Amino acid sequence: MIWTSHPVSRLAGSLRAPGDKSCSHRALIFGGLADGTSRFTGLLEGDDVLRTGAAMQALGAAVERTGPGEWVVTGVGPRGLTSPQHVLDFGNSGTGSRLMMGVMAGYDLTAALTGDASLCSRPMNRVLNPLRQMGLKDTAGPDGRLPFSITGSKALQAIRYAPPQASAQVKSAVLLAGLNAEGETVVVEAKPTRDHTERMLQGFGAKLTFRSAPGGAQEICLPGGQPLRALDAAIPGDPSSAAFLIAAGILSPKGDVTVEGVMSNPTRSGFYDAVNLMGAELGADERGEAAGERLIDLHAGYAGLNGIAVPERLVASMIDEFPILAVLAAFANGETRVTGAEELRVKESDRIGAVVAMLRVNGVEVEETPDGFTVQGCGGPPPGGGLVETRHDHRIAMSALIMGTAAQKRVSVDDVSMIDTSYPDFMAHMKTLGADIRAGA
Repeated sequence: MIWTSHPVSRLAGSLRAPGDKSCSHRALIFGGLADGTSRFTGLLEGDDVLRTGAAMQALGAAVERTGPGEWVVTGVGPRGLTSPQHVLDFGNSGTGSRLMMGVMAGYDLTAALTGDASLCSRPMNRVLNPLRQMGLKDTAGPDGRLPFSITGSKALQAIRYAPPQASAQVKSAVLLAGLNAEGETVVVEAKPTRDHTERMLQGFGAKLTFRSAPGGAQEICLPGGQPLRALDAAIPGDPSSAAFLIAAGILSPKGDVTVEGVMSNPTRSGFYDAVNLMGAELGADERGEAAGERLIDLHAGYAGLNGIAVPERLVASMIDEFPILAVLAAFANGETRVTGAEELRVKESDRIGAVVAMLRVNGVEVEETPDGFTVQGCGGPPPGGGLVETRHDHRIAMSALIMGTAAQKRVSVDDVSMIDTSYPDFMAHMKTLGADIRAGA
């Protein structure tokens, strides 16, 4: 069904950031592996995370919702995971499916995996290849696309692995397999990626060491055979979801938006660093910690933006925020250039192609490149008036709807159902701020 975002003169209000999706996935996974009962508050209850919880339950953990955002997980501990009785359907979740492949690799089990049309079109060999080196068996075809079955092994062998692409999912899958491998698993990162797996593993009692490597790389070392201990934790606010609210405040002619309890982690801060370079001047106040992560309150008001060449050092730490950054670039003065972001080609959609199409249909001049895009800013509100093909990508849908709040004309999207995968409260939050987003053209 088509939904349309109409321009409004003011977006204002204070909202609490939804629970971080990456941390929510890992909380359910690690809690399901641990010895004992873990309790979590502030967990994101989007479809992606719920499917990870369902998968852990199918593998033998006890996973129970006790209230809004409140979950109790009793892990399998020493007895380990067991083969599920049915196919594990991960829906649209690349994170859940890829991390769970690593988790299951070290157990004596066989599991069939599938997902929706978007997930089944995404490459999985980047995860399967190192896991195969460790001893995982699978029925995937040459392209490594779902659906397929995997068979784990109690005799998994540790490896030293340098991912060819900067990917937190690949790193995490290898480390999770390494929990039950014989020997020390080492992942060599040429560029830093989000480090929630390392932080949360340590919170659950695992021992990791970090070593410098030639060329500025880092080695992450995990000895095998380590048990995890249950943990009680609050899930920090998601900086990727907060980015949409902050962008809305920046673009609104009378914007005054505060997002509370946002995780402040250097591996996730690239979007905020980039928009400050564009002239946003965001405000930030300390809020303490949650699950080992620093929390801040973020404030954004209207700002006239200038285009920039996004520093490649920021790319890995803002890989999920490029669609909404492209929207900001459309309103900016001058040119915004993104390079080194080829990872966007294998997200929920080909996000480079999807971003370019989103902007063009709304009257913005943009050039597509193999590893990014170049946006010619409109120096104010872009024309708008387009119908955006979301390509079953939640971040394209939300970005287009944010554009519509401040463009010259309304902006429509062809589907919003997938927004529930990562940000089920998005529509309610935007309404609270004063947005006019309605079903229909």
